[in-house]
Amino acid sequence: MTLLVQVSAAAAADAGDPRCYSRLVNEWFCWDYVRDYRPEIVDATVQHLALTVASVTFGLLLAFPLALLARRLPRLEGTVLGVSTGLYTVPSIALFPLLVPFTGLSATTVVIGLGLYALTILVRALLEGLRAVPEEAREAARGLGYGEGRLLLRVELPLAVPVLVAGLRVATVSTVALTTVGSLVSYGGLGNLIRDGVQGNFRAELLTAAILCVVLAVLLDALLVLARRLLTPWQRGVAA
Repeated sequence: MTLLVQVSAAAAADAGDPRCYSRLVNEWFCWDYVRDYRPEIVDATVQHLALTVASVTFGLLLAFPLALLARRLPRLEGTVLGVSTGLYTVPSIALFPLLVPFTGLSATTVVIGLGLYALTILVRALLEGLRAVPEEAREAARGLGYGEGRLLLRVELPLAVPVLVAGLRVATVSTVALTTVGSLVSYGGLGNLIRDGVQGNFRAELLTAAILCVVLAVLLDALLVLARRLLTPWQRGVAA
């Protein structure tokens, strides 16, 4: 009799919840969940976006001098590429705890970890982009009196943009996915919702966060394609 009373009480409690994500129904697609938990979803999405942009930016700032070093000293190229690639083989579940003693349970831990992962793609993209610059363009710039610094900033980097942006697109999309692992230190953006959805078998939360990750990756990729078209007007007729 007591069991029947408990079941009836649980059913009565669920009856007051939005039907599609109540404990008795627990549907995958639930607009009521999106509407009722909108502040949490928006906060998680904004955090995910901020972590992704910060991580890719940090990775690019590290990759730029490394690529220049590898180009200037060819004997170090294998070492630079080997180290940057080797970092990607370290599992995030091991890398983040290694950073925690120095950065704490903070967003900094996630940004540093994901920035290091992005080096694998960004260092190679920068190197290949600089190598793709025609030697004739360099010689013409030197003939006009361009020094090494001005040559790099005014000639080589602009001409390397197509290859660099291609690498940025790959790095950004992969970082959107990897950011979810930041839930290990409670800074995973949409990854926090995915983790909670899995642990609590909350289907609507899990699916909504997963879909938003895909949407975020597609939007960032589209923005980078647009940026490339704006920065390389001579290639606007080339397919992305």
